[in-house]
Amino acid sequence: MKRFWALSRTTHGVLDLALPGFVALLWLGEFPPFWTIALSLFTAFAAYTAIYALNDLAGFLVDKEKLAGGINAGYSVEASDMRYPLARNILPYRNGFLWFAVWFAVALTGSYFLNPFIMIILIAAAVLEVVYVMLFKVTYLRTFVSGLVKSSGPIAAIYVVDKNPSIPLVLLILAWVFVWEIGGQNVPADWNDTAEDKRVNAKTIPLQLGAQTAGIIVLITLGLTVIISLFLPLASPLNLGWFYRLATAAAGAFLLLKPGYDLYRQQSEGRMAARLFDHASFYPMAQLAIITLFVFIEQIL
Repeated sequence: MKRFWALSRTTHGVLDLALPGFVALLWLGEFPPFWTIALSLFTAFAAYTAIYALNDLAGFLVDKEKLAGGINAGYSVEASDMRYPLARNILPYRNGFLWFAVWFAVALTGSYFLNPFIMIILIAAAVLEVVYVMLFKVTYLRTFVSGLVKSSGPIAAIYVVDKNPSIPLVLLILAWVFVWEIGGQNVPADWNDTAEDKRVNAKTIPLQLGAQTAGIIVLITLGLTVIISLFLPLASPLNLGWFYRLATAAAGAFLLLKPGYDLYRQQSEGRMAARLFDHASFYPMAQLAIITLFVFIEQIL
């Protein structure tokens, strides 16, 4: 089973579950019924498992080309001796596709019972993921597609707890996840992979625009992430005052701004980019812990 979990980058996927969890609690202001929580967790796990596997399935040929000259150390949240199992012939392509298909079907089924509209979001995320992979050698602007894919989970979480949400507030959540994904995940990941990407003439922000510009993009997007997080209480029925805003700002400063600034200042390939990626991967978990605490306090009072 380790080969299949490696295909779906399950450690990273589990961390990503915190994003829709945070958004659902923020939006609803209380814990949903147990049945909704259980089905949502299972559906979200299935969706992330399928979409991450789809990334490797769609990029199979390019990954083989990239890895012909060796594989980098990766980041701690994805470190595994079995990374890229399809490209390294550790897992047959047919088995990988069946793995994706089963989990995607499970995610679609769970989405139907939670809210049929979520099925559309899931299908759109899968299509955008394939587009993202196909643009690897075309344009560095594919990072915007990555932001939309990562935003799909939290947006789906809103439609679990609210069948008719406010569109401006939905866009607020989307903007927050979008800039976090670009500055904390996508650009650092490409920065970490510059050696392999250069061998295949990939079009990424670090390779096309250079380390200086890539560092500025990281700082701007992470700064926007922290700033937008201060406005997220607008999407919640809870009275989230300055204590909440201080907590969320502190999480952003420690997990995003500090490692982002270190990367910008040192502009080193690999190590510092991987460090930022790892820290940013725990940012949603920190946000989930903060909102959970405030929901508990609200219920006690």
